[in-house]
Amino acid sequence: MSPWEYTIIVVEDEPDEVFLLQQAFHKAGLKNPIQVCRDGQEVIDYLSRQGTTVGKMVADAPPALMLLDLKMPRKTGFEVLEWLRTQPGLRRLAVVVMAISSDANDINRAYQLGCNSYLLKPGEVERLVEMVKLMNTYWLRLNEKPELQERPNPYQAS
Repeated sequence: MSPWEYTIIVVEDEPDEVFLLQQAFHKAGLKNPIQVCRDGQEVIDYLSRQGTTVGKMVADAPPALMLLDLKMPRKTGFEVLEWLRTQPGLRRLAVVVMAISSDANDINRAYQLGCNSYLLKPGEVERLVEMVKLMNTYWLRLNEKPELQERPNPYQAS
């Protein structure tokens, strides 16, 4: 698949943050489909819909990257990471935590639960645009993405 065919999932409860991210995607020239989920429960519901129109959309434009806030209502980013890493068809999805917290406990917990990267949200739009450009280059263009559906290991004893 071409890098621009993959869906980017943004999980963020603050409308202003979502707007800034969308502006940064536009300024960075990203043409990927963007799925915005307003909290942890909404992204779990979105990714759980197998066999529905949304499930087909996920199959047609599979997610390659999730940008995940930590502090959200209903389910936190930590709870999303815990759930995601137990899902056979999703546990390999790249997750970049974008948070305002530089607390070592939050950072360590996010990595312990399986995030692939932890970034602090920048205060300026220009820095956010640069961050989005770098994420696009690394996660969508350079990084070799695994298949989300795991195949049986031919070397594993039955």
